[in-house]
Amino acid sequence: MMVWPRLYAIADASFGDPIRLAEALFEGGARLIQVRNKSGSSSEVFLQVEEILRIAPPDARVIVNDRADAALVAKAHGVHIGQNDLPCRAARDILGPSPIIGVSTHSLEQALQAENEPADYIAVGPVFPTRSKANPEPVLGLEALRTICARVRKPVVAIGGITLENAREVFGCGVASVAIISDLLKSADIADRMRDWLRYNQARG
Repeated sequence: MMVWPRLYAIADASFGDPIRLAEALFEGGARLIQVRNKSGSSSEVFLQVEEILRIAPPDARVIVNDRADAALVAKAHGVHIGQNDLPCRAARDILGPSPIIGVSTHSLEQALQAENEPADYIAVGPVFPTRSKANPEPVLGLEALRTICARVRKPVVAIGGITLENAREVFGCGVASVAIISDLLKSADIADRMRDWLRYNQARG
């Protein structure tokens, strides 16, 4: 089973140019980044991912949200799919055995189903209220997150409203990693905020 970085940064196009966002996140020390552009065309997403891979540090991994085609053609490190996207097994057929596949889940039932799919990690959320996604799923809360972490064996990535202020509670539920969007991308200095997260992570041991 792969070892996940505790910090999973998301370069979301709703906050600006994903390339510039990823560049700032890399500068701040991020080594696991998801490229998220819900409204971009396939060609636009492909070009963005291709450029982000070009500027990525050698030890960084770049995951593409939704678009298995862009991930495949750009030779990204994997894809992240939602409940209404391409089925996990179909994404695995497209990408092959090595690339990373993550699946978004919003309940214990969905997480248990993802446990039996060829996914490498299970994203769970939203843990807290979030404004980074249009029409978000109902908030799960910490107790539901703790239950899911106890029931599944695959790495759980918590997402949704996670900040430096509440991260300790989230990690306390047993997650492998936290996905961070607004707390990073709304900062006046994204790279510096990423460094704050890395310092926090180092302090946790």
